[in-house]
Amino acid sequence: QVQLVESGGGLAQAGGSLRLSCVASGITFSIFDMGWYRQAPGKQRESVATISRGGTTNYADSVKGRFTISRDNVKNTVYLQMKSLKPEDTAVYYCNSRRSVISYWGQGTQVTVSS
Repeated sequence: QVQLVESGGGLAQAGGSLRLSCVASGITFSIFDMGWYRQAPGKQRESVATISRGGTTNYADSVKGRFTISRDNVKNTVYLQMKSLKPEDTAVYYCNSRRSVISYWGQGTQVTVSS
């Protein structure tokens, strides 16, 4: 049974920081590309940051220079370090694992940034 469990969300002030974690089980973590996505109320889910199994990272323009994605293949965990948070970063953040056509999602964690 595949599980992706996110944690670390919560309430932060504008300019503050949060670190999200996603622990994966039931998959061979090291061979999956991992990513963080977010969905704000009334909006479509969007990609925030991805990291390939080889460590290549990609970021949405809106978070470049503020967010950092990383992975620990020993702990089967992917992280999203978020700094200089803005109110527009408020959303439910989802962890994703992907290999070819196989894709798994976590249940999401709420991030709320107050101005």
